[in-house]
Amino acid sequence: MARAFDGIDDKLSGWLAGQRVFFVATAPRADEGRINLSPKGIEGTFVVVDPRTVAYLDLTGSGIETVAHLRENGRIVVMFCAFEGPPRIVRLHGRGEAVLPDDPRFGALSGRFTHHPGIRSVIVVEVTGVTDSCGFGVPVMRYDHERTKLDEWAVRKGPDGIADYQRTRNAESLDGLPGLV
Repeated sequence: MARAFDGIDDKLSGWLAGQRVFFVATAPRADEGRINLSPKGIEGTFVVVDPRTVAYLDLTGSGIETVAHLRENGRIVVMFCAFEGPPRIVRLHGRGEAVLPDDPRFGALSGRFTHHPGIRSVIVVEVTGVTDSCGFGVPVMRYDHERTKLDEWAVRKGPDGIADYQRTRNAESLDGLPGLV
């Protein structure tokens, strides 16, 4: 049976930090718009800021759905599953915001994370609800190693190449919502 929590306490914060993968889901307002679900999990890219706030690094990639959806309506859920140890699923429901590099808050926020080239924004989520469930249907899997391809790609592109990529490939979502403009 699912349980609801008032916020993220130290015990839950520690559990979240121990998970290697999390998933982020957003959706546009339009009924015909695409729901987006993205896996995340590069080490050092998620933090619990306080009992009602979490943040993660948004690294440059092929899509801009999360940023576009948050700009339109702010709705987001972040889900963690235990792939090792006791089964558990935790969902952090909330209102999110993409804090871009030109925002005065960006430096302090991005400083909370391990450095990664190609940082596009910091996604900050004001958590309005925390729920967990059993996770009995989630398989047990073993962690092997981090993938390095995204960081390697960003280094090869360089700052100018990343800026050009963001300008041309991250300007709008698949549904035509504004992404990075």
